[in-house]
Amino acid sequence: MAAGFKTAEPLEYHRSFLKENCRPDGRELSEFRPTTVNIGSISTADGSALVKVGNTTVICGIKAELTNPTVEAPGKGYIVPNVDLPPLCSSRFRPGPPGEQAQAASQFVADVIESSEVIQTEDLCVDRGKLCWVLYCDMICLDYDGNLLDACIIALLAALKNTQLPEVTVSTEMCTPEVNLEKRRGLHIHKHPVGASFCVFDDSIMIVDPTAEEESLSTAQLTVVTDEEDRLCAVHKPGGTSLSGEKLQECISRARVRQREIQKLVNKVIHSVKTAK
Repeated sequence: MAAGFKTAEPLEYHRSFLKENCRPDGRELSEFRPTTVNIGSISTADGSALVKVGNTTVICGIKAELTNPTVEAPGKGYIVPNVDLPPLCSSRFRPGPPGEQAQAASQFVADVIESSEVIQTEDLCVDRGKLCWVLYCDMICLDYDGNLLDACIIALLAALKNTQLPEVTVSTEMCTPEVNLEKRRGLHIHKHPVGASFCVFDDSIMIVDPTAEEESLSTAQLTVVTDEEDRLCAVHKPGGTSLSGEKLQECISRARVRQREIQKLVNKVIHSVKTAK
C-alpha cells in the first residue's frame, strides 16, 4: 500500500513523514547520510579520492601538467575543475556533451576554489613567467542520488590533500625543465572548504542533504560552503522560493558543524593511509 501511495502521490507521501519531523529513509530533518572517504584509489593520477554521501558517489582524479603561466598572472599556476555526470550514474543523464547541471556544478566548484583559497595558486608557480603547474581536477559521479555539490567539494578537498607533485628543476643552460618523478611533495592546503546542502519543502520545512527524490519535490535548494575559520566561502541558490535571513542563518550554523565533521574525517583518512605506508 505504501509503495502505491509513494508512486501515485510522492509529494503527499513525503509530507506525511515531514509532519512527524522525519524522512522516508528514517533520517531526521537536519541529519546527513553516512559519509565515507577513500583516497589514492586511482594509481595513475597525481591525487585522487572517492566519496560517498549516502548512495551519491563521486570520484575525483587530479592530473598535474606543466604549462606556461598566463600573461595576467605570471607568478601563478591554475586549477581547472570539471564535473561529469555520465549516463551510468542515473537514467536522468544522457550521453553527449555536458548538460546544464554538470556545467553549473563545474562552475560552482571553480567559484569555491577561487573564493575559499583552498590552494594559493602562487604555490603552483615553478619559474615565474615561464613555467607553472595546472591541476586538472576531474570529478565523475558514479551514482547520483541527490546532493551532488557536497560530494564534489569533499572529493576535491580529499584529492587535493592526497596530491603529490614531482620535483621540477629548471637548468639555466638548457632552459628545459627536468621532472623527477621519484621525488614528490604534497600540496599546501590553505583552507578546508566544505559544503552543506539543503532543500525547502512547501516554502517552510528545511531538510539537509537531500536525496534525488527530495530535490525533485522541493520548492528551493541551497548550498552553503564554509571553512575552518567559519568564513562563508560560497552560497549557491539556483532559483526557487525565497528564504528568510533567519533560515539562512540556520543553514550557515549547520554548515559550520558539518565543516568540522568532514575536515576531521578527511584528516583521519589521510593519517591512516600515511601510517599504513
